[in-house]
Amino acid sequence: MARGVVLALMLCLMASAVMGEDPYLYFTWNVTYGTIAPLGVDQQGILINGQFPGPEINSTSNNNVVVNVFNNLDEPLLFTWHGVQQRKNSWQDGTLGTQCPIAPGTNYTYKFQVKDQIGSFFYYPTVGLQRAVGGFGGLRINSRLLIPVPYADPEDEYWVLIGDWYGKTHKTLQSMLDNGRTLGRPAGVHINGQNNVDGTGKALYTMKPGKTYKYRICNVGIKDSLNFRIQGHPLKLVESEGSHTVQNIYDSLDVHVGQCFSVLVTADKEPKDYYMVASTRFTKKALTGKGTISYTNGKGPASPEIPLAPVGWAWSLNQFRSFRWNLTASAARPNPQGSYHYGQINITRTIKFVNSVSNVNGKLRYAINGVSHVNTETPLKLAEYYGITDKVFNYDIIADEPPASLDNIKLAPNVLNATFRTFIEIIFENPTKTIQSYNLNGYSFFAVAVEPGTWTPEKRKNYNLLDAISRHTVQVYPKSWAAIMLTFDNAGMWNLRSEIAENRYLGQQLYISVLSPEHSLRDEYNLPATQLVCGLVKDLPKPPPYSS
Repeated sequence: MARGVVLALMLCLMASAVMGEDPYLYFTWNVTYGTIAPLGVDQQGILINGQFPGPEINSTSNNNVVVNVFNNLDEPLLFTWHGVQQRKNSWQDGTLGTQCPIAPGTNYTYKFQVKDQIGSFFYYPTVGLQRAVGGFGGLRINSRLLIPVPYADPEDEYWVLIGDWYGKTHKTLQSMLDNGRTLGRPAGVHINGQNNVDGTGKALYTMKPGKTYKYRICNVGIKDSLNFRIQGHPLKLVESEGSHTVQNIYDSLDVHVGQCFSVLVTADKEPKDYYMVASTRFTKKALTGKGTISYTNGKGPASPEIPLAPVGWAWSLNQFRSFRWNLTASAARPNPQGSYHYGQINITRTIKFVNSVSNVNGKLRYAINGVSHVNTETPLKLAEYYGITDKVFNYDIIADEPPASLDNIKLAPNVLNATFRTFIEIIFENPTKTIQSYNLNGYSFFAVAVEPGTWTPEKRKNYNLLDAISRHTVQVYPKSWAAIMLTFDNAGMWNLRSEIAENRYLGQQLYISVLSPEHSLRDEYNLPATQLVCGLVKDLPKPPPYSS
């Protein structure tokens, strides 16, 4: 009898251990070239399982996501999971500073956890300009059932992936940049990989009268900010880059490169067709993409009268300032979003980044604080883990303040050293006439101010230290600055980059190394057993693993 009780207890404990692990989602991707026609003209694009855009990853907070990627292109490939924080796991971040690329004809399996996050995100290929021709798709992180969201469940959820489009192969675009030219203006704008210019195309989505739908909108383009609107239908903003927002109503939204929003739209208008519209902002000539939404009982085509986009920078800046954190809603954890009082934490370091552009040896280069980043054959994270950084890069070749003159640009790997668990203020200053958009992998941060002019310490009085939204991208308007705050509590090697592909490809990016002094599994995972190795570490013995 006692033996039976013990056996039953052991089985219960084993079952609890199995049930206690977060669920796994498995995906197999076959990445190929294929024919696509976003603007109505056939061209070569990048497909995933024959799809463009690629398949959705539909996950729930804390799920483990496993993606086996087979590279059937004729060039190396990597994917990044834009906005996913990769807690303790920069090994899976999918940038050239953290991973060896997947060689043609081979495969690699990504494994990461969408830990303590919710919201609308997307993935895309990071090698060269591959994103310019596809390989991108939506990545949804739902809230766990036990944690309520601050709105009723929608009737359905729809992805709206918008972006500029150049109509050229990525290799042609790369060649233009390699030869000192700029990409110039795009050829058009797409919505979910198509543009229903004449209104005769098939409806992208349908809505039932009286029902409310969630639209997940992401700018997956490579250069231009886009304004998104739906004919006759206001947009109720409910989430931005993983944060529940105060639910303001907008006629349209400026969606900058790399940015995502979730909005609620109610089908309460005359039952017929309506256009979704995305058009370029801050360009001499506005380019427009259209997609059709149909009511299920609709009769009649969409009106040819397209709602106009707003004009000028001021409108966009004021809209950016109107976004507010919902301080009473719970996000991925049951505690309210506003329970993190970052305004009461002492700043330990202020870093000021200023972007610049110049010619180096007759070719265009972009830089941060006078250094234009150059990718290395040995990924920076691997060089650091194997203890051979002195053979690959030097830390801190830029200072926390930009040099007095930014006329001369240095080409080198740009790696900043940050102290683990310190609270940092970062200032982005943009002296150019074009908008800048930055993303920091591995982190969410608080954009506490976006202002015209130049930054001085006295400007801290303008900071919003109450309900600024936690986000992973920040926009810096022309002749303006932006301030963000964050705690470097995620050990790893993290890419801070321009979301504008031309700028990033030509050097406007850097990496931030955040090392835990404990070298403990509590702070960072070991090098995965299946991790690809290349460059100088290819034949080196693996370092001893971190201890718990």
